Amino acid sequence: MAQTDLPPSTLLPDAICDQRAAPSPSNVEPASIVKGSAMRAVVVGGGIAGLASAIAIRQQGWQVEVLEQSPRFTEIGAGLSLFPNALRALDALGVGEQVREQAQRDRAAGIRTRRGAWLSRTDTATLERRFGPVVMIHRALLLETLREALPSDALRPGVRVRSVDEHGSVTHSAGESRGDVLVGADGLRSAVRTGLWPNAPGPRYAGYAAWRMVTRRPVPTVDSSESWGAGERFGYAPLADGRVYCFAVTNAPEGSEPAGIDALRARFADWHDPIPSLLAEVDDGDLLYHDIYDLPSLPTLVRGRVALVGDAAHAMTPNMGQGACQAVEDAVVLAECLGDLSAYDERRRPRTRMVTKRSARIGRLAQLQSPVAVALRNVVLRATPSSSVVRSLAPVLTWSP
Repeated sequence: MAQTDLPPSTLLPDAICDQRAAPSPSNVEPASIVKGSAMRAVVVGGGIAGLASAIAIRQQGWQVEVLEQSPRFTEIGAGLSLFPNALRALDALGVGEQVREQAQRDRAAGIRTRRGAWLSRTDTATLERRFGPVVMIHRALLLETLREALPSDALRPGVRVRSVDEHGSVTHSAGESRGDVLVGADGLRSAVRTGLWPNAPGPRYAGYAAWRMVTRRPVPTVDSSESWGAGERFGYAPLADGRVYCFAVTNAPEGSEPAGIDALRARFADWHDPIPSLLAEVDDGDLLYHDIYDLPSLPTLVRGRVALVGDAAHAMTPNMGQGACQAVEDAVVLAECLGDLSAYDERRRPRTRMVTKRSARIGRLAQLQSPVAVALRNVVLRATPSSSVVRSLAPVLTWSP
C-alpha cells in the first residue's frame, strides 16, 4: 500500500533542508527495446503509479495488461496533495482537467505551533503565479479517474505475482504474462523489486507513524495548516466536498499498537482550533494507521526489460506531498523512454533521489522531540522569509513532461 502524502504546508527552504543529490552510477545494462507493430507491456500493481504508467504506455500505441493482487482496483487512502509538477503529468495523461474538477484548490497554508502561532507562512498566491496551483483530492477519486481512462479488458484484479524475470515475464496465480517491457508498480514491498533486486536493502523505518482520516461531515476551515509540537504534529486540508482530510504524526517504535480516536482526541485536546473540532467528526472506523518508511536508493531503476516506478522504485516519506506526484512523473517519462529504458533511469533516478532525501530531512525536523531542539527549530522557521520557501521549490515544481 502506498504511503499517504501530506499537504503542502510542510515545504521548507534550502537553508533548512538541503535538496541536492548526485546521481549514482548504474551497473546494470538495460535492454534496448525495438518497437514493433504489437508491442506489449505488463504492469504489476494497480495503484496510482501502475494505472498512470498503463495510460502513458497505451498512448504510445502499446497493448497493456495491469495485474493487481486485490480483488478490485480501489483505494482506501484519504487525502492527497497534487502539486503543479503532478498536474502537468496528469495533463500529459489526458486526465488533468477531470482531476482539477474534482479537487480543492489549496488556500492559505503554513506551519503553526500547537497553540496556533504561525511559524511559517506559505505565499500560495506567489507559488501559484510562478508554478501553478496546488490541489487536494481524495486518493480514491484520483484512482477512479485513472482507472476509467483504461479499457476494462486491460485490468486484471485478483492476480498475485509469484515470480518475474528480467526478460519481461511474470508468473502469477492466473498463469503467465509476458511483455516487451515489465513495469514494477507494486509499492513499498514490491515483489518485482525483491525478485530482481534481491540484495537491495528493504524498507527503512522513519521513526514515526501516521494516522489519516477524513471527517464524516463538512467542517468549515479557512486554510490548510500543519501544526508542529515536540515529536508530534497535526495537519488538515479541505476537500472539494467540504469534508476535511486530517493527519496526525507521532514518534513511536516500529510496529506500535495504534491508538483509537478517543486517545487521539485526548492527545490533541489542548491544540489550537479547529483540531479538536475536526477530531470530533471522526470515528474509529475512519482511521487509517501506518508506520512510515522510505527505501534506500537503488543503483539503477532498470534491469533488462524491467523498470520500477512509484513506491517500488523510490518510496519516500510523505513530508513533501510528492509520493504520488513523482509516481505520475515516472509514468510519463517511462512512456517516453520505452525504446531505451536506460534513458528512463538516467532521467528519473537523480530527481527522485533528491526528493526522497529532502522529504526525509523535513520529517526529521518536524519530529524533533527535545525541548531545546524544538525551540531552536521554531526560531529558525520564524526567521525564514516566505520568499525563500517559494524559491527553494523551483527544482521540484518546475518539472514538465
